[in-house]
Amino acid sequence: MNPSDNIDKDEIFRFEAMAAIWWDPRGELKALHDINPLRLAYVNTRASIRDKRVLDVGCGGGLLTEALATAGARVTGIDMAEASLCVARSHMQTSGLAIDYRQTTAEALAEQAPSRFDTVVCMELLEHVPSPASILKACGQLVKPGGDVFFATVNRTWLSRLLVIWASEQVLGIVRKGTHTYEKLVKPEELRKWGAAAGLTTVDLSGLRYLPFGGYAALCRSTAMNYMMHLRRSA
Repeated sequence: MNPSDNIDKDEIFRFEAMAAIWWDPRGELKALHDINPLRLAYVNTRASIRDKRVLDVGCGGGLLTEALATAGARVTGIDMAEASLCVARSHMQTSGLAIDYRQTTAEALAEQAPSRFDTVVCMELLEHVPSPASILKACGQLVKPGGDVFFATVNRTWLSRLLVIWASEQVLGIVRKGTHTYEKLVKPEELRKWGAAAGLTTVDLSGLRYLPFGGYAALCRSTAMNYMMHLRRSA
């Protein structure tokens, strides 16, 4: 696949339009703010990231990227939404962190910098691209042998259709309408298969439980809705 082909222009436009609200903890991205400490903890407890090279694929406005940097990692954040990257760079000046933000795809960076990173994270991106398998392949190339790769996404089940899409977007308005498309959601077994094809072995699969009104987020056994997966490149 050409590095520039795995982009959904409608998705890019949607996230460009949300750039101004990235750092509003009470806005339409409140859920990302609420689960961000859990995402960081999942990564940091499974792959110590202090003083390590970490890549955040699909970094958006930099929520997780800054959290990784605050934890001591040397972070690169990549995204294709220029407006989101502008927000990320601007907020970085306020926070005083040093993050290398780039407008590029994982596929293009994999060609330029194979085996560059100790850890690669890709959170809430797979369900927004035409070919998730291409992202898995690129992440497998970007991480060093023995390095760790982390994903967070939404399972394709009737429960996620009901709660993640219909209730959250259409009824409660917690998430902007049109953020998720049911057919693009990713089953864990699909993620495992794409990972194996990319030379990545599944280390852990954990469900993510989120209660929006209380801002409660925790790991759980059920992967029927949101889940995170830890994979590792063989040494």
